[in-house]
Amino acid sequence: MTTIRKTALWAMALTMTGCATVSQPPVPLESPVPKAQQVAAQASLAVPASKRYKTKVSIARFTNETNYGRSLMYDADLDVIGKQASDMLASRLVASGKFVVLERPDLQKVAKEQEIAGQASLVGSDTVIIGSVTEFGRSVGGQTGFLSSTKVQTAKAKVDIRLVDVKTGQAYFSATGAGQASTESGEIAGYGSRADYDATLNDKAIGAAITDVIDRLVSKLADRPWRTYVLDVQGPQVFVAGGKFQGLRPGDTLVVMEAGKTVKSQQSGFDVTLPPTQVGTLEVVSLFGDTETNEGSACKITSGALDKARAGSVFVAAPATGGTP
Repeated sequence: MTTIRKTALWAMALTMTGCATVSQPPVPLESPVPKAQQVAAQASLAVPASKRYKTKVSIARFTNETNYGRSLMYDADLDVIGKQASDMLASRLVASGKFVVLERPDLQKVAKEQEIAGQASLVGSDTVIIGSVTEFGRSVGGQTGFLSSTKVQTAKAKVDIRLVDVKTGQAYFSATGAGQASTESGEIAGYGSRADYDATLNDKAIGAAITDVIDRLVSKLADRPWRTYVLDVQGPQVFVAGGKFQGLRPGDTLVVMEAGKTVKSQQSGFDVTLPPTQVGTLEVVSLFGDTETNEGSACKITSGALDKARAGSVFVAAPATGGTP
């Protein structure tokens, strides 16, 4: 082998080992499950396997508490990142199908439309969500090799939320969500792609952080025991709130519980409700309503007694597997 050829091969090997290459993105694969089967599976998820109450939630505040986007002329009313995070959180709560989301940031506009339509019927929430963007930043990195280079832009975000019980004002749960987004470009010997500042990475990073915190929030609210209340009593027939969307089915057995006495604790200052007492049982006969907000169940009394005078002092729950519900 001639000296010139050896030199050429050596230079080629050196070039290849010293190149900075762009990471290859994963190749999307088509799902082996037919689309019709996927749609049917998603439809079945609309009916929960166990009894579940959709908590009524509202977002009271979501702000940007980082230094990003602030200046000497910063105006809290123009908190773009905070409003963006609030909208993303509300959209993901609705899309999860596990909550009844009530509008609060634009409540004045909703109330104005209700006034025009003559249908003022605002509903209070069970839980208020308060949160903020606590970390946000961008970085630029990459690699430089022989005749080649790569550039990686990364945005990272972190959000913190807490859930506040409307009745007591107690913050009973908090969670943190983190997310990041990045883009990569590279060139060899002056050829290739060159990436300018990508502003969409900010949005993607905040969106990823919101999605992360939603998973934790759903898990927490799913731990709360299901219960409902009596709508009306007509002889042996009892109408209760909740139906298909809360997991009720004809033939289900429900228990009627009389709430215990509520006393104020001298230790904590909070009201403490004594354990309830079972006063009867119901069997679900049929369901009515077509949405999660107007659905109900018609039941028959199978044990105990219940009349209209007593309906306001009881609640309905699923039978306990052990102990009282």
